[in-house]
Amino acid sequence: MTNQVEDRKDSEELIFGKSAGAVSKPRRANSAESRGDQVLTTNVGLHIPAGLAFEEWERAGRQLSGLLNSSSWWLGDWLIYGKDQYADRYERGIRGASLQYQTLRNYAWVSRRFELHRRRPALSFQHHAELASLPVEEQEAWLDRAEELKWSTKQLRNAIRAEREGTLQQTETVTTTRRLAVPDIRLQWWHKAATRAGADLEEWVTATLDAAASQVLNEETGGQMPLE
Repeated sequence: MTNQVEDRKDSEELIFGKSAGAVSKPRRANSAESRGDQVLTTNVGLHIPAGLAFEEWERAGRQLSGLLNSSSWWLGDWLIYGKDQYADRYERGIRGASLQYQTLRNYAWVSRRFELHRRRPALSFQHHAELASLPVEEQEAWLDRAEELKWSTKQLRNAIRAEREGTLQQTETVTTTRRLAVPDIRLQWWHKAATRAGADLEEWVTATLDAAASQVLNEETGGQMPLE
């Protein structure tokens, strides 16, 4: 890739090779003859020749997907550089490029959250976007899992949601248990009973409640207390 992006007026730009010797990345068309058996990108769509082999159609899709993923990073980095270097002029550059500022801001936010050396080529920009709000350590852990298990973006999102919901349910259970309100006079009454029974208050309360629960449940269903 060159250091400059060409601003071309040609209607047909990048090509995806049909021949066995075609390169893995899109290349520029250099003659009308070479375009006859190639998938061409235009400003308004793709020109796909008749009789294109499935393998070439599939390869073109992979290349297009790679370009789409890369362009999100490219645009994010582009905006970050513009804001850092041309604080008083970068918005003019955005208008000149006819780009949507909000979309660019989203790209730039994700790009800032992942330095270049932390971005995983095997994962899409959207994988990284799902994790951008997390601390770095958690980002790395989830990226490792997504890469190892070959998760789609949806699978990654579902895994994160499942873990959060599980943690939330555990927290709510503990909180409910710890917030059991007991009047002082009743607590003193229980403490006196536990002392006479020669037991610790917590042990006495647990044993008493277990016995009461077992009696009720055994009478109704013959059930037993579940094991931990």
